[in-house]
Amino acid sequence: MVLRLIPKTILSLDDLQLPPVLRELASRPKGLVLVTGPTGSGKSTTLAAMIDWINRNQARHILTIEDPVEFVHGSQRSLVRHREVGQHTLKFHNALRAALREDPDVILVGEIRDRETLSTAMEASQTGHLVFGTLHTTSAVKTVERVLGMYDPDEQDSVRRGFSEALLGVIAQGLIRTTDGQRAAYHDILINSDACRDYIQRGDLDEVEEIMSRSGFEGMITLNQSLQTLVEAGRVEADQAVAVSLKPNELAQTLRGRNGT
Repeated sequence: MVLRLIPKTILSLDDLQLPPVLRELASRPKGLVLVTGPTGSGKSTTLAAMIDWINRNQARHILTIEDPVEFVHGSQRSLVRHREVGQHTLKFHNALRAALREDPDVILVGEIRDRETLSTAMEASQTGHLVFGTLHTTSAVKTVERVLGMYDPDEQDSVRRGFSEALLGVIAQGLIRTTDGQRAAYHDILINSDACRDYIQRGDLDEVEEIMSRSGFEGMITLNQSLQTLVEAGRVEADQAVAVSLKPNELAQTLRGRNGT
């Protein structure tokens, strides 16, 4: 059994110093937002901050489906209801189907574990709901690959089309030790722009990552760019950043170039 310490206090997006684009995603009326990363990467904390922002700023009906419920949100401007898998329902996709009958505006699915849950989440996001979900993938593009990989080859054309239309963005997240002994989040963020949507429909995912690297003005950032920012701000040691990078040689070369060595 693995135990994780979950803070009782819900930290805000500002408290966590999360990118402004997360607030923009939380303000959207409908669509699918995926927050991903390995266990212990802060996914639940980030999602709680996004739900908290909606709760404080918008009059919406929010329904969370989790296993277990990790953060309890008291209703503020929004009405918030919680459902726990194993207590109120047996499976995520069953709970999600039932949730649609309660007419929520926002649905948080704690984890998308199977294609049934994913298909229902995509359907909900295309019928006027803002849906948040998590996966254990380590980058934005790997998340898209994982989603498409849940379906059979003969379904790929329709799945790519449906997913590209439903998706708002992917926030892949990790945590790294800082120079002051704390931890900071680094991100790999895909915003589903028209160009990204087109490449996802065609399955050209290498092109999606290339767009991410040059679309900071849209809120996108690659994992290496995020780590580089932390290093240049003096918050993280270069060797620590390279150690957690998915493309360590590329990051090391970039950092050497910045230092003129």
